[in-house]
Amino acid sequence: MWHLFIKGIILGLSVSAPVGPIGILCINRVLNKGFRSGFASGMGAATADLIYGTIAALGITLISDFLMDNKAFFQVIGMVFLFYIGIKTILKKRRISMENRLTRNLLLDYSSTFLLTITNPLTILFFLGIFATLGMAKTDGTFTNTFPLLFGVFVGSAAWWLILSGGTYMLKSKIKDHTLKLIDYISGSVILLFGIYILFTVMIRI
Repeated sequence: MWHLFIKGIILGLSVSAPVGPIGILCINRVLNKGFRSGFASGMGAATADLIYGTIAALGITLISDFLMDNKAFFQVIGMVFLFYIGIKTILKKRRISMENRLTRNLLLDYSSTFLLTITNPLTILFFLGIFATLGMAKTDGTFTNTFPLLFGVFVGSAAWWLILSGGTYMLKSKIKDHTLKLIDYISGSVILLFGIYILFTVMIRI
C-alpha cells in the first residue's frame, strides 16, 4: 500500500504545482492577509483535487460523464468566479492587517478556491490520464485499495500549498506596501486573463 501512497503524493504535487489562477490567488492572499489565508485557500483546491481524484480512481463513470457532458456550464461558473476575484484583487485599496478579520474570512478563502477548482471538470481528465499512464488504477476498484492513493493525493497537494504559502510568507517582510499594490494589479490582471481564456474556449465550442 505504501507504493500507492507515494504515487499519490507525487500525483498531488504534480496537479497542484503548475502556476495557475489558484496559485496566484494563494500568493496574493498570503501577501495581503497572511499565511493562514493563503494556506486555507490552497486547502480548498486540495479538497477539490481529492474529490476529482476519488471519482477517477473509483471509476465513477456516472459522475465523470455528467461533469464532462456539462463542462461548458461548470467552466462558465468558474469564469464568473475568476472575473469577480480578479476585479476584486485589482480594486482592493489596501491589505488586510487585522488578525481577527483574517480568522473570520478563512472559511471564505477556503470555499472560494474550492469552487474555483471544482468548477474545472477537465481536472478529472488529468487524473484519469495519469492513473492510466503510471498504472495507478490497477486496483480492484474498492475504497480500501484506493484509499492510500487518494490520501497521498491530498497530502501531496496540501504539501505544495504549505510550501508555497510558507515560502511567500517568508518573503512578505521584504515587500513594501507600494509593491504589494503593484502585485495586486498584476495578479488580478493575470486572474482575469485566465477568465478570458475560459470564455474564449467556451465560445469556440458554441
